[in-house]
Order: sequence, then C-alpha cells, then structure tokens
Amino acid sequence: MMIRAHNIVKSFGDTPVLCDLDLDIRRGGIYGLAGRSGAGKSTLLRCINGLESYDNGSLIVDGVDVRTLSRKDMMAFRKRIGMIFQHFSLLERLTVYDNVALPLRCWKYKSGFIDRKVRELLEIVGIPEKVRQKPRELSGGQKQRVAIARALSMDPHILLCDEATSALDPKTSQAIINLLIEINKQMGITIVFVTHQMSVLRGLCREIAILENGKVAVSGMVEEIFRQQPAALRNLIGDDFAMPSEEPAKMVVLVLPDTVTGSFVSRMAVELGIDFTIEGETSTFSTDAVPGLPVSFPEKARHDVEDYLGRHNVAWKDINGHDGRLEPIETYRERYNAQMPVTQSEAV
Repeated sequence: MMIRAHNIVKSFGDTPVLCDLDLDIRRGGIYGLAGRSGAGKSTLLRCINGLESYDNGSLIVDGVDVRTLSRKDMMAFRKRIGMIFQHFSLLERLTVYDNVALPLRCWKYKSGFIDRKVRELLEIVGIPEKVRQKPRELSGGQKQRVAIARALSMDPHILLCDEATSALDPKTSQAIINLLIEINKQMGITIVFVTHQMSVLRGLCREIAILENGKVAVSGMVEEIFRQQPAALRNLIGDDFAMPSEEPAKMVVLVLPDTVTGSFVSRMAVELGIDFTIEGETSTFSTDAVPGLPVSFPEKARHDVEDYLGRHNVAWKDINGHDGRLEPIETYRERYNAQMPVTQSEAV
C-alpha cells in the first residue's frame, strides 16, 4: 500500500474531525475521497503530507510512519508529495516559468537543471507557449495546468488534489481529468483526489471512499459503489442523482471486452452528464457468443447516448432486440477471441 491509515484520530480543540479512521490506498492508483463539508477530507490530506499532526493512530505513507519524522526528515518527506488546490495557489507576480521553478529554487537546484525541468513539465501539461505569461493572463484551466506542473516539479510519488476541478467549467474539468489520467499512466504517481463532483469520481477514480463524521462510511470500486448505491452515497448526493424508479429507463448491452467497459462507461457518463447504472455482471448475447455489459440510463437521453456510441464506434444491443452494431459482429468476436483489447482511441 502507498498509504495506510489505521485508527486515525484528529481533533481541533473539542471538535473531533477524524474518528478512528481506517483507509488503505494502493500504490500507483487514482483514489477518490468524497464527503460533505466537514467530513474530514481536507484534514486527512494534510495529515498525509505532514502539514497537520494527528492525535492517535498510525499513518504509513510511502513506507514512512509520518509521526516519527524529525523536522529535517519531514522536509525531505514532503518533497515526495505534490499538492494541487481548487484555486490554484499561484503567485500572481511571477511568470508561469517562475511559478513552476519555485520549489526547485527553494531546494537550490542548478539553473540549467531547473530550466530543462520547467520546460519539460510545461510540455507535459500542454502549455509550453505560456512560459512567460503571468497567471492573470491565463484561463482557469491553464492556471490549474501550471499548478499541476509545479506539483510535479520535485518528482513526487504521491499527488494530492483538493477539489482541483471544482472551480472549472465541465469541459475544462474533463480536460484536467484526462491530463491526470495520463500523468498517472505515464509516471505511475499515486493520485488522491478530494471532490464533491460525482462525475469526476466516476470518470477519474478506480476506487473511492466516502467519509461521514470523520470515518470511512463505505469504500471500494467506484462502479460497484454507484451500482449498489449504499446509504452513504445516497446521503451525499441525494435522491435526485439516482435515476428515479418511475422515470422510463433504457437498457442496452455494450459490446466491449470486459477490460475496458467500466472505464468507457465512466467517461461516457462524465462527457454526457448522464447517470449510467451497470445492471449486472458481463453477459453474452444469446445468439452471439460475445461478452458485453448491461447498462441503463434515462430514456430521455437515448438519442445522446446512441450518438455517442456511434461517434466512438461502439456496438450495442438493447433488451428489445434492436441492433445498434456499427461493425459486423464477427469483427467483435474475432477481436475478443484473439484477446485483443480495444485500443484507447477506439474506446474513448
């Protein structure tokens, strides 16, 4: 595990914030933390990076017991943890270049190394042309990209994100989500993402935990939690998010290898702003021995969903037998039997 919290207790004066909290976060994954304001999410992040102490319990981060660190060791420990915030926290008087270079200069790296590193990071986050501009000249999404580049400047093992997309519009938020997914994939950085945005949790995270009253009320695979809709999820998002039982629903089976179906559904939900429910385990068509996943969504969104599936060349079949295949079914059977997963360009 990259992060293992056991019986963590934290209070501010007489106000308890974390109460015997237990949490395990795997190395190299993208983990979501959700909960109402005051549930303890941000406090937990600050305990993870050592900015807050805790009263009792055990917190092991990247193999280190945080409570045992001396002041000098704590500084070195924090080098391995990057952090980005809702409102970017950039220095307005500095250029993009200088904002990204700031941590490297504080650690007294040589100027040649700093220059190479800053330009490399700005390429990674997709704004190399903004190198000499100041934050006031940037859009919200560009500011967040600068903040991400700065957080990556010390080659962290962990990236903590505190409501990093909440100040952005949906399209820009999706672009930042895609960037974080690519960073996680290419660099193997463990990402812990705090958010109130359910679409972000479904589009970004593989596992999530919902905090209530300073404890983990429920945790597990994101699609499983949204499918089961436990009480903690309903308490957080309200009944409006779940698809009302009286609303006409459409159910289709997506013809995709099981290895990519979950991520495709998550991305589709984020991009369309529609709630999808996975209705069961992978199934096969009665006449076509090709696996697919049954999903349902509001009937009123049918045209948007069918258009999305068409644009991404995804075959589907609804429960009434209507065939929405866009390629001969033999193509999918051959692809599956050869154990060739759909490529990212095909599935996304």
